[in-house]
Amino acid sequence: MSKRDRSLVTVRALIAFNRPDQLRSHLQLARQNGVTQEELVETITHMAFYSGWPIAVSAVAIAQEVFTD
Repeated sequence: MSKRDRSLVTVRALIAFNRPDQLRSHLQLARQNGVTQEELVETITHMAFYSGWPIAVSAVAIAQEVFTD
């Protein structure tokens, strides 16, 4: 599995298990591994249907911080 794909899987797992502290660093790593901002936003939106919207809203807030850094 490529680093890019591994990063996407990790981000999805961290959202699903509601691990915001780890999510921040793995979103940064995902960007370094070639995952686009758009793909990460789509991933968070997709995960909202499985993990719940409150968890997704938290993930969006973290992603916004990462994207502005």
